[in-house]
Amino acid sequence: ITSEGARLGELIAGKDLTVSLLPYIYHVRVAEHCLQHGSHLVTTSYVSEAMRGLDEPARAAGLILLNEIGLDPGIDHMSAMRIIDSVHQAGGGVRAFRSYCGGLPAPEANDNPLGYKFSWSPRGVVLAGRNDGRYQESGRIRQVPNARLFATHTLTWIEGLGDLEAYPNRDSLPYISLYGIPETDTMYRGTLRNLGWCDVMQKLNELGYFSLEDRPELPGGTFRQVMARLVDVEPTDDVAAALAARLNVSPTSGVMHAIEWLGLLSDAPVSNQTTLLDVLADQMLVKMPYREGERDMVVLVHEFEATYRDRDEEITSTLIDFGAPGSDTAMARTVGLPAAIAARLILDGEITLTGVHIPVLPELYQPVLRELAELGITCVEQRRTLT
Repeated sequence: ITSEGARLGELIAGKDLTVSLLPYIYHVRVAEHCLQHGSHLVTTSYVSEAMRGLDEPARAAGLILLNEIGLDPGIDHMSAMRIIDSVHQAGGGVRAFRSYCGGLPAPEANDNPLGYKFSWSPRGVVLAGRNDGRYQESGRIRQVPNARLFATHTLTWIEGLGDLEAYPNRDSLPYISLYGIPETDTMYRGTLRNLGWCDVMQKLNELGYFSLEDRPELPGGTFRQVMARLVDVEPTDDVAAALAARLNVSPTSGVMHAIEWLGLLSDAPVSNQTTLLDVLADQMLVKMPYREGERDMVVLVHEFEATYRDRDEEITSTLIDFGAPGSDTAMARTVGLPAAIAARLILDGEITLTGVHIPVLPELYQPVLRELAELGITCVEQRRTLT
């Protein structure tokens, strides 16, 4: 991608459409080749400023560069906009919007202290923990610095699953305009995890395990030696006791149990990485993979407070999808199928938009959601009128 630009161009040349599932940092490079060779583009990643800058060239070329057409982002946009548009068409407004999404082990596979297993990049999961958060609640903008991201988690009850933890997913405020709801006073987008995840990740962040600082001394050391340095004791000391004191938790707490279970106090060698974040990501992949026959699941919940001239209404949209043992994971289905459907609709001429887009327009979300429902991926809507 970076060193063989001509080869990339050859792969795209003559193709009506290109699907890029590369890491997001490469999408713009692919998009530029698509513009050069007259190929539409589909990605499942967030639109970057550089990608947004290709809007006018794409329109001039008669091409669509469709992004954010996976699960989150993707199905979250489409299912939200279907409800928002229905509220507006009925003469109402959206007073509050809260959205939660997460990829998790199915309940029967939830058997480790962190309540999580990896169906996608461990590094991506940990990197996401470095983001700041921002949302609006009852008209007030809330800023959540990275250092407090997991400490701000709340519990949200999901029908059929019980309580899950939710913490802010990046910056929610742009979605007020993207979703066309300037009337709202609450806009929150959150990530879902099983109980216990946030406390552990908060403490790992406090220890420095989310750091990308280059530490050439890491390879060749053990986890105990690394932890001893982080809490300023010798490896021969009681590192666990020093760690509990540093984190201000009980030695028998769930946080300590999870850290020990992860092997971060063991005498095992760390991976051949030079940042603490990559050491942690590698160890999580070792300890937290899906085993053969285990299912993952994805959970996507929208909560709306809608107001009309004569009434208020609560609207909930819930998607719960499970992977199939020995076949596709729920994450693969819910990320891959929307992109595949959209690609086919573009090729068939059913989507004729040009420029840089995300799926918030009816001509994008209606046919994709309709076909997803035919494939068993459905959002169940419940509405309750308030007196």
